[in-house]
Amino acid sequence: MIRWLAAVTLFAAVPAAHAQPYPARPIRMIVASTPGSGVDIVARIVAQRMSETLGSALVVDNRAGAGGTIGVQMASRAAPDGYTILMAAPSLTINALLVQPTPYDAVRDFSAIGQATTSHYVIVTNPSLPVRSVKALVALAKAKPGQLNYGSGGNGNSTHLAAEYFKSLTGTDIVHVAYKGSGPAVVDLLGGQVQLMFANVVAVLPHIKAGRLRALATTAQSRSLATPDVPTVVESGVPGYVVTSWFGLLAPARTPQMAVGKLNSALVAAMRERDLLERLTVEGAEPAAGTPDAFARHIASELAIWGKVIRASGL
Repeated sequence: MIRWLAAVTLFAAVPAAHAQPYPARPIRMIVASTPGSGVDIVARIVAQRMSETLGSALVVDNRAGAGGTIGVQMASRAAPDGYTILMAAPSLTINALLVQPTPYDAVRDFSAIGQATTSHYVIVTNPSLPVRSVKALVALAKAKPGQLNYGSGGNGNSTHLAAEYFKSLTGTDIVHVAYKGSGPAVVDLLGGQVQLMFANVVAVLPHIKAGRLRALATTAQSRSLATPDVPTVVESGVPGYVVTSWFGLLAPARTPQMAVGKLNSALVAAMRERDLLERLTVEGAEPAAGTPDAFARHIASELAIWGKVIRASGL
């Protein structure tokens, strides 16, 4: 009897002895874009603060290519153990609509952790382009069809689709130059290799403030707190043109709810810290942390919205 009790006690203790608190090792945060892009900037800010809350490092892993598809696919196929997460961007839903067949399902292959930020795009030009407003840009593009060009973060990237939507509404012919990420596109815009870009405001705000790029208009419904002197595209004479951006965290489907809950709590806590709020605002992003369910609903709504944009643009 004593031996049996000892054996039962030992057996019961085994799971506890091997159980480890989460997280017990560094967490990889995949960013499906290049260093210096808007999503990369936000990911690094958020990862640093979440690391402090969780007591374990969040390591940003840039996996650019194919308009963001490569990094997203990698995240979707990672082990669902809470140690690989994705800082998702609008390209997650855009590619699900444009790329056929898409190597992932934007809904079924992921567990939502929470939205991190919301922001918008801004039409920026190299200062050598002789335009200072959207009206002037449209006039020049119509006077020189096919002679102006714009850079994007890649075919199917949100910066590509935002520009094509603008072209469809204004009846302009501006040549698309695709890059392997928004970072390289911004570099060539600064160097004059391309003339303009529909860039995430997070990626180009420092260059706008320094005068290295000229901001013509933002794509939000109302003016941005980061660039209050820059009008919206709607204000500039293009009715109905509103395109917003967002970043948020996803985990592979079937990730334990315990891990999802801890990651969400760390994200929400980070977004409530005043210094982080101020830092993100300076970068052009606005905190928008919420529940996993709310972020899942947001992704579903984005699929519907971008579907309309893609149909309207003829892509």
